[in-house]
Amino acid sequence: MTELKRTPLAERHQQLGARMIEFAGWYMPVQYKGIIVEHQTVRTIAGLFDLGHMGQVEVGGPDALEFLQYVSPNDVARLRPGEAQYSMLLYPNGGVVDDILIYNRPAGDGYFVVVNAANTEKDVAWLNEQRTQRSDLKVDVIDVSDRTGMLAIQGPQAEAILQRLTRADLSEVEYFHAIETDVAGVPAMVARTGYTGEDGFELYFPIEHAVALWDRLLEAGTPDGMLPIGLGARDTLRLEACLPLYGNELSAEITPLEAGLSWVVKFDKGDFIGREALLRQRSEGIPRKLVGFKMVERGGVPRSHCEVQVDGKTVGFVTSGTSSPTLRENIGLALVAREYAGVGRPLDIVIRGRPVRAEQVKTPFYKRAR
Repeated sequence: MTELKRTPLAERHQQLGARMIEFAGWYMPVQYKGIIVEHQTVRTIAGLFDLGHMGQVEVGGPDALEFLQYVSPNDVARLRPGEAQYSMLLYPNGGVVDDILIYNRPAGDGYFVVVNAANTEKDVAWLNEQRTQRSDLKVDVIDVSDRTGMLAIQGPQAEAILQRLTRADLSEVEYFHAIETDVAGVPAMVARTGYTGEDGFELYFPIEHAVALWDRLLEAGTPDGMLPIGLGARDTLRLEACLPLYGNELSAEITPLEAGLSWVVKFDKGDFIGREALLRQRSEGIPRKLVGFKMVERGGVPRSHCEVQVDGKTVGFVTSGTSSPTLRENIGLALVAREYAGVGRPLDIVIRGRPVRAEQVKTPFYKRAR
């Protein structure tokens, strides 16, 4: 059995009483005090997340912009220094290699790409394969995951707590923008981004400072009621906000158009991998659509891969499901044949072999008050 990778904070998580699990080859905390209390703490106060399992890639060189324009469907040329963009890496058939964040570094000295933990090696290999094929471009692709630490602080009090540890005025950092500053004496890129549906920040810094920075952040936030948050609440938070998870809402078989993420795809920017396939899918009409639903009949919690039926006929499958701590309802996302998609229309979710009635609803399930 392959030994699990550990972030520098694995020992801290155990000291804090976390229940540890295997996730994407990593030894990670799934919960500390409990998923519901952690979820509600992020929604009402703030939570601290260890994201040291995520991957980071530097893309530089004179042709870095042209290269990223070719390998991703969003328009990287729109990014000014210090701005971030949600995007993807696509296969030629329009399926998704991974969903990613692209930063134009605040100093304007190259691009910084954040990838999913389970896909880091695949993504780096894919980028290097494209770099080899585009030998006309002078570009460097460097996997810096092993030397980059990553933490997130999320929730309505996140800014106030983080502000205690930095001289930078965080109120001036706009959504999907980043600055270079010191946090508790540690040089960091601080970005107003997140995966919870709440306001908050993600921090990137030299990995050797991970434990010290975690300790200082926890110390700064504990008087307010901030808690460390495990992967369990991270998943319920992102699902309420309808943020996609690779392998569930996105995959090599699910295109961004089917997943309701057509806004990521900028057809008019020029050529990119997957463009022709997605143009074809757009003109022919997407065969499947990602929809949100809530259970209207008792019978269990919908889970990923549950079959979706209409009048006894299989029309799709659940991509993600949970019992929502905020809504106190059982909710989920499903990929269904487009002719069965529509707010208010019924679906049957097969849970433990029995069809249970659900109704399609508007998404996101949760949107924070601005």
